Amino acid sequence: MNKTFNIYCDESTHLPNDSMPYMIIAYVSTAYNQLKQHNQHIKLLKEKHKFKGEIKWSNVSKSQYPFYNELIEYFFATDLKFRAVIVDKSKIDETREEFTYNDFYFRMYYQLLYHKMDSSNTYNIYLDIKDTSSQSKLTTLRNILDKEKSIRNLQFIKSYESYLMQLADLLMGAINYNLRGLSKVVAKTNLIKKIETHTKISLNASTPKSADKFNLFFIELK
Repeated sequence: MNKTFNIYCDESTHLPNDSMPYMIIAYVSTAYNQLKQHNQHIKLLKEKHKFKGEIKWSNVSKSQYPFYNELIEYFFATDLKFRAVIVDKSKIDETREEFTYNDFYFRMYYQLLYHKMDSSNTYNIYLDIKDTSSQSKLTTLRNILDKEKSIRNLQFIKSYESYLMQLADLLMGAINYNLRGLSKVVAKTNLIKKIETHTKISLNASTPKSADKFNLFFIELK
């Protein structure tokens, strides 16, 4: 039976000169018919905890921990899925002929999306609009994914428009924080431990390709 899924993509420390060691591109996905339920529940959680503003890893603090803790519990109790590709940027070799950092960035988006798509389903893909170059980025992604006929919609939205895109930021931020060996913010460390307890894995290595709920793919560059 054909199903429709919504995929909300985001990226972290992906720029070549941002002095950060890892490029991470990730998404949270849901069955289209579950989207309203997820949005309503997250809205209720925000109201319960008097949480204002966007859900972001950078906003995790002691005072906001109860909200984020309950949100992580909700993620693991539902059909929501998370996938991320992670790259050590020091291994990206731009000296290769006909190879640029920008090319590599789009190849990673292809890796993120293509390998978990089922041609018997249809997909709406939403990306976080960040700057004036977003339109050209959208055109390139459309060209890369053009052969994937199951994509019904591919567009940019503002992150504040989507709780699930914000959730992708949160989970991606946890992976990045853990990889960089940071531990100054106790609330962030506790959220990472909670994620690891649910997934029963470390956040610094690839999961099996078959992992569906929480999938990590560390790209090994040669």
